[in-house]
Amino acid sequence: MLKYIGKRILLMIPVMIGISFIIFSIMNLTPGDPARLILGENATLSDVEQLREEMGLNDNFFIRYLNYIKNALHGNFGNSYRTNLPVGEELAARFPNTLKLAFWGMTLAVIIGIPVGIISAVKQYSIIDGMVTAVSLFLTSIPGFWLGLMLILIFALNLDLLPATGVDTWKHFILPSITLSANTMATVIRMTRSTMLEVIRQDYIRTARAKGAGENKVIFKHALKNALLPVVTIIGINFGIQLGGAIITETVFAMPGLGTLMITSVRMKDTPMVMACIIFVALLAGLINLAVDILYTYIDPRIKSQYVKA
Repeated sequence: MLKYIGKRILLMIPVMIGISFIIFSIMNLTPGDPARLILGENATLSDVEQLREEMGLNDNFFIRYLNYIKNALHGNFGNSYRTNLPVGEELAARFPNTLKLAFWGMTLAVIIGIPVGIISAVKQYSIIDGMVTAVSLFLTSIPGFWLGLMLILIFALNLDLLPATGVDTWKHFILPSITLSANTMATVIRMTRSTMLEVIRQDYIRTARAKGAGENKVIFKHALKNALLPVVTIIGINFGIQLGGAIITETVFAMPGLGTLMITSVRMKDTPMVMACIIFVALLAGLINLAVDILYTYIDPRIKSQYVKA
């Protein structure tokens, strides 16, 4: 297992280099002069050229990229063009908000989605199954910004029960978490239902029932573990996406998170900030995928035996 984990971590190195090169290329190909953005439109041409020289923007593209990678390996991701603050400080200030939002959104999707999906599968073609299918389709198709605005209108403006914006208390995360979890919850419900339906039709499930095992034992001990593997994959992928910045949700609820930071940085052509955000998100996504693969071994012992042989 340790050998497998080491291989996966080593494989992340070329992936991170490739991502950094692509983003660096895109940021340099897009219109706009960082020096002009920093100094403003009223700055003289000589001042702009002087700042470009100081920032190394007149160097060759590959030289600038190699210098960036060399500094990044030493933990120096540069200063933001927009605020002139170290990029690491900006990330450290914004990421906890996004992490809390993603955690609570995913937790809500899991604790509701998996049980509802199991019930829908066990009660196939019943009224409950039809209602669950209709609700999951509705949650899948509903736009996140519309749901967020409706929640603000009902619970913040009309009922005055919850705050509409900010991140000061736990109450500020309730409406954004519901908004963020809606689409993922629908995906978890549908995936749990389909995998459970496939598993409960297997021969070993019929054998367990024939031996007199109770229905709850059949469902939760024999069927659920095998049905969870695709669901865990979906959860891991969606959690990585949400950590990358729930842009729509953070924008609707005016939350100072990673998503709004990336959008603002792209608009301002803040290359150091964009590079740091994308690399950080890519690294998180890789680590989450690795964690999901490790979790597989605890859900299905057969997978762990394959890793041991490798």
